[in-house]
Amino acid sequence: MTDMSLSPDEPTKRSKWRSPKRIAAIAAIAVVAIIALGYGAIFFYANVLNDAPDELGASDLEAVFATTTVADPPPGTADPADPAPTTAAPADPAADPDPAADPGDDPAAEGTTGYDGNWTATAESQFGYRVDEVLAGVNTTAVGRSNQLTGAMTVDGTTVPAVDVEVQVATITSDQSKRDENFRGSVMNTSEFPTATFHLTEPIELGSIPAEGEQITATATGDLTLHGVTNSVTFDVTAQASGGKIGVLGSIPILFTDYGVKNPSYGTVKTEDDGLLEFVLVFEPVPA
Repeated sequence: MTDMSLSPDEPTKRSKWRSPKRIAAIAAIAVVAIIALGYGAIFFYANVLNDAPDELGASDLEAVFATTTVADPPPGTADPADPAPTTAAPADPAADPDPAADPGDDPAAEGTTGYDGNWTATAESQFGYRVDEVLAGVNTTAVGRSNQLTGAMTVDGTTVPAVDVEVQVATITSDQSKRDENFRGSVMNTSEFPTATFHLTEPIELGSIPAEGEQITATATGDLTLHGVTNSVTFDVTAQASGGKIGVLGSIPILFTDYGVKNPSYGTVKTEDDGLLEFVLVFEPVPA
């Protein structure tokens, strides 16, 4: 019969395995492993999964016109695909009874522009925020965007005398529902302050009427209202017109305390005290 009794040194081995020092060492290793795994997960999220959109720029403005279709030619204009119509021989200039009446020499005709009038914002517009965060020691960027806005703009020659934009703040979302919940609640309190607005207070001087597809930069000054607080802001905008649309790109630095907004930090997420409001506004003519 096999002897199943313990060897003389077996209790000693078990006591060493269960000693307080060994248990403490194992616990310490487990804690370090958990922290390392947690930090690794955060690092992976911040640098791989958190694919925050780049800051809105000139390429985003150009993209607005990438799918613009060419409008039908005005009535009476020949389609290039149609055979050329038979026309009479040009008249002898010497026989022109009034050469000075040539409409091509009319200064008023040269000064006309297709941009004058009232314009309204479309759903192609984008509006949102960028804020730098530190997530458990890892640097990342929080980005929220929305296209839920209304806007109106008036163009008069080389001047933009009026711009008004209103955004539904609660529709601005990021890639994290917890962040969005915090943003709508304790940060922006959208139940009490549902909208953010901009009202132009000084005409924007363009300097010249831009050519089709040309990007020009100008300065805008107006009243920005966030979280129920209004401040005057001055910032640069880049505008481009093509295919019956006008796109306007810009960004405005925001210091949270200027608008009574508390720092959005929560839990292990530490947020800077300022951020960037960025936008690409797309306008189309108001139907006559």
